Amino acid sequence: MTYIDPSSVVDAGARIGEGTRIWHFCHLMPGAVVGERCIIGQNVFIDNNVVVGDGCKIQNNVSLYNGVTLERDVFIGPSVVFTNVINPRAFIERKDEFKPTRVERGASIGANATIICGVTIGAYALVGAGAVVTRDVPPYALVVGNPARQVGKVDERGENTGSNTK
Repeated sequence: MTYIDPSSVVDAGARIGEGTRIWHFCHLMPGAVVGERCIIGQNVFIDNNVVVGDGCKIQNNVSLYNGVTLERDVFIGPSVVFTNVINPRAFIERKDEFKPTRVERGASIGANATIICGVTIGAYALVGAGAVVTRDVPPYALVVGNPARQVGKVDERGENTGSNTK
């Protein structure tokens, strides 16, 4: 059964899959698409032209801006930041310059990480808490730091495989 907390705003036109739970103070814009069996934590914003695949878990205080795609079974930790413009200026409208960002199946992004627009985070990759991702992350990579660098590999369960890439 789908649940939407009464404090959340779901604009007409947003699509929400069966079994998804949306908690307090969320806002889904008219063009947002959220799959089945997702958990959307409190204070999450999901913009137009954002797709959230089945089985995703988005923790508190995350904004998914126009152009972000999460494939199925993606985990987004608390307060993760996604951008959608490389060089924003308050006095210049750059909506035609949004760069798409893709997080592939099963990937996880740790708390307070920042994802610069235009990158792809590969399937089952693991982005460490506080990392700043400025370029593509390969599938199964473990990345940490600012800027994020690959320091290892993980399996589909997120367990370190012992491989180390520096």
